[in-house]
Order: sequence, then C-alpha cells, then structure tokens
Amino acid sequence: MLRLAKYLKPYLLSVVAAIVLLFVQANADLALPDYLSRIVNNGIQQSGVEDAVPLAIRASQMDRLALFLSADDHTLVMSHYRLAAPGSAEAAPYTGEYPALANEPVYILAQADRAALAALEQPLARALVMVSGLEQVLADPAKAAAMAQAFGVDLSRLPAGVNVFSMLAQMPAERLAGMRASAEERLASLGSGLVSQMAIAAVRAEYEALGVDTARLQRNYILRIGGVMLLISLLGGACTVTVGYLASRTAAGVARDVRRDVFRKVESFSSIEFDRFSTASLITRSTNDVTQVQMVTFMIMRMVFYAPVIGIGGVLRAIDKGQHMWWLIAVAVGVLISLILLV
Repeated sequence: MLRLAKYLKPYLLSVVAAIVLLFVQANADLALPDYLSRIVNNGIQQSGVEDAVPLAIRASQMDRLALFLSADDHTLVMSHYRLAAPGSAEAAPYTGEYPALANEPVYILAQADRAALAALEQPLARALVMVSGLEQVLADPAKAAAMAQAFGVDLSRLPAGVNVFSMLAQMPAERLAGMRASAEERLASLGSGLVSQMAIAAVRAEYEALGVDTARLQRNYILRIGGVMLLISLLGGACTVTVGYLASRTAAGVARDVRRDVFRKVESFSSIEFDRFSTASLITRSTNDVTQVQMVTFMIMRMVFYAPVIGIGGVLRAIDKGQHMWWLIAVAVGVLISLILLV
C-alpha cells in the first residue's frame, strides 16, 4: 500500500480537506448528545431556566437573600443588579416581561454575560436555597425539624405569626454569620450540582412570582436549542456528503492513474514476458485489482481517518464530563483492542 502512496500526491489537497471536514463532522456528532441533554435537563426538567442566577428578582426577595450573603458577596451581587422602581423610565422596557414590576420594585441583572453569571452563581445559589428552605418551612411547618439541623434554630418553637426573616434581620451579626456558616457547610456536603439544581428551582419560583410566562420560557428554550441541533445536524450532513464526494473523486483518480500505469507497463512487455503472464491475469490486474485499490482508498479517507477522530474526541468529552470515568473508558478501550487483536 505504501507504493501506492505516490498516487495520492496529486490529490493531497482533497485528502487534507477531507480530514478537516472529518474533524468538523466528528465534533458535530459529539455535540448533539450534549444539546439533547440540555433540552432534557434545562428545557424540560428546569422549565427553560439555565442558571442559578435570576435575571430579575423582587426587591423584597433580594432583601431576604442579603441575610445569607457575606459582606463581600453582597457587594458583588449588588454591583451586578440595578433597581427598577414601578413607573420609572428604567422599568418601562421590562414591565411586559415582568408584570410584577408594575406594583413593586425589581432588581434587574445588569450584565448577563457568562463571566458575570459564573461570578454570581455560587453565592446566589447558596442564598437562594437557604431562603427557599425557610419559605418551605413557613408553608409547611412539618419541615421545621429538617431546617433546624441546617440552621441550628428550631423554627417550630417560634410563636405563630412571627416573621422569620424579620427575626433574622434583627439577630446579631455574629450569630447570623454562624447560622450562615452552618448552613453553607451542610450545603457543601450535598455537592455543587445538587445545590445548583435546588437554586434553579427557586429561580423558577421567583420568575412565577414576577409573572413571567414560564411555559413560554420553556418552549422558547427548547425551540432555540432544537434549532441549534438542527443546524449542527445540517453541518454534519454537509460534511458527510462533501467528504464522500472528495473521497470518491480521489479514489477514482488514484484508480485511473494506477490503471494507466499498469496498462503502460503491460504495453512495454516483450514477447517472452507476455508468455510468462496469462491474458486473464493481466486483465484481472488492470480491472479487479485496481477496483480493490479504489475501494481501499475510499474507505481510508471515509472511515479510517474518521475512526480515531471520533474515538479520541469521545474519550476527551467523556473525561471532561466526569474525570472519574477515565478508568471505565480505559477498560472499555482495552477490551475492544484485545477483541480486535484476537479476532
């Protein structure tokens, strides 16, 4: 096969283009499951809410969150939000999106870029979970015992009608900080993923309190991610067709050149050499054997180059999703290689 490599030189540009397109196709194929999981997790399970950072939050709810934010975290959060009062010029663009803004002040996230969301996610997620837990206790006193372990305060002993958040606001800063540290320690044991999901549920409840059409939010998210998946699928399909076209042209060109050289070689045979090779053998060399070369060339460009790209890319993506999975992937790859060598 190495002797046939020289026939690929005139088609080197097509080979390189095919390899590049195979990389694009592999990335498209590997990206589709990620987008599908986003539709299931964010679109269906979380009603289209992607982050634990609310794009808008009532001022009264922000005051409750402030009870469970350290001074530095509170400064960070407030630097990213701006207050929109009912009837103000700043509130006008958001009244349709957040109907509650017509009756009460609302904090609007000033910067919704990924850097801002990443900076705010951890402190806001913890605070949202704590406030949501207390609100659940107020709605269902049976949950007070569970919250007592997290906050160190048995809320079931409080007199009826007492506003828990007003009581916490009047509590000494040292004791409130101790309660916050105890709750954060308990949340840390749950893991950041679970805390983020709990916070997203609280964000969804806040959106409902603001009057946001969460059904429309969910539908728009699913349609948006579905549209991205459709574009990625079209890109992958276009790459597949183009690679097939380039591989076919290259394989046909290589076969033509090989057949031409074989014919020229046979034409140069002497009478003695013609006696050594039968006519049927010479016909087979220039037809069937050349066809096999053409098929192998096509398979190399279409499948052999693609296999390691998709394999390595899949391993890297799997490790990126969970680094603890490396040993499982290593075992699977080892078993597959062993089976291939044995068979």
